[in-house]
Amino acid sequence: GTRGKRCGIIAAARIDDDCLRRERGGCKTSAKFVRGIARNNHQRQGKRFGHAPEEGREGLPSILRGLRHAFDAYPHFSVASVSGVLVVRPSSLGDVVYALALVSDVARHRPGLAVDWVAEDSFVDLVRLDPRIRRVVPLSLRRWRHAPLATATWRDMAAFRRAMREERYDAILNLQEQVKGAVVSWFAHGTRHGLDRDNIREPIATLVDHVHHPVSRNLHLVDRCRGVAAAALGYTADGPPRWNFVPPLSAAARPAVPYALAFHATSRADKQWPEAQWCALATHLARAGFVTLLPWGNAEEEARSRRIANGAEGVVVPPRQSLPELATLARHAEIVVGVDTGLTHLAAALGTSTVSIFTTTDPRLAGVARAGPHARDAGGNGAVPSLADIVDLCGQLMRQAPRC
Repeated sequence: GTRGKRCGIIAAARIDDDCLRRERGGCKTSAKFVRGIARNNHQRQGKRFGHAPEEGREGLPSILRGLRHAFDAYPHFSVASVSGVLVVRPSSLGDVVYALALVSDVARHRPGLAVDWVAEDSFVDLVRLDPRIRRVVPLSLRRWRHAPLATATWRDMAAFRRAMREERYDAILNLQEQVKGAVVSWFAHGTRHGLDRDNIREPIATLVDHVHHPVSRNLHLVDRCRGVAAAALGYTADGPPRWNFVPPLSAAARPAVPYALAFHATSRADKQWPEAQWCALATHLARAGFVTLLPWGNAEEEARSRRIANGAEGVVVPPRQSLPELATLARHAEIVVGVDTGLTHLAAALGTSTVSIFTTTDPRLAGVARAGPHARDAGGNGAVPSLADIVDLCGQLMRQAPRC
């Protein structure tokens, strides 16, 4: 029969045997786990990534489904009453910025519903700039990858697991679109919502979610995030995106004179703008009466900032700034010009006049112009904007919002 034809590997996360023995439902949990992995092998074979087309082979998707059923049936302890929504969007900086626009929608349409957030360690301070976030759960995934066998890693992972289980949520919004986001959301209690397989970056990640929403992949990222939240919580995400970042009032590197901020650094070489263009732009801004700040985050970026400064007029290379300090500098700048990097998107979300320089990526999907009329995109999809293009856009924005 069918049973005799089944074969494969069963892989499971560690299950606390003591807890299972204490629960009369332990046997049912194990049975449901096995059923989730070894279900009828004719279902959806060959139609999803990770499924083997040969009869009798289930593949990773079936294992993930089995793990999901096991975890959902697993007895939970010390869970508070249902409260709020958990957003799983740990990275990257620009993506977290755009996802944070959903907090304003929730506050407007579901007042009183608390919002918690899972964020990579390096972006925790960014999420905390929105005072409406009740709790930020730090995730150290990048650090854990570098030392997977270290005692500190396992201790931190256990602490993260406990933190994720402190609440039971009305909805868990898995917005990462990757397997890592699915695994993270899996640890939390509540109904997991995400994109459907036709619109998600990694379709296999949909196997962990309970509810899938068909929010088009052709929309801007901010609209995709808002759309999933709206569908999960039962409202319409209408109107432009809104943010409520509250950076520190001052930063030591903030000049006493009008200044521009230039975010030239990016981890991808194909997203950079030529250094000669930055030198010419800084000189143009200096002659218009602005000091140009060139922030940096590592030794390579600092060296680039200093090369640009040496070839331009009116440039200051400040000491390394924290993320909240950079937000303060961006909030008070007369204008921000930057490549397609997270800090440029943050500046636009802060309401500062912003010009974003695109080279290879598509501004329709992640451009700053979606933040409002105070932000403009240039180039993209293989077209590198010229100095004249950027100067023209800067002039348009400064005439649109003249200084007092």
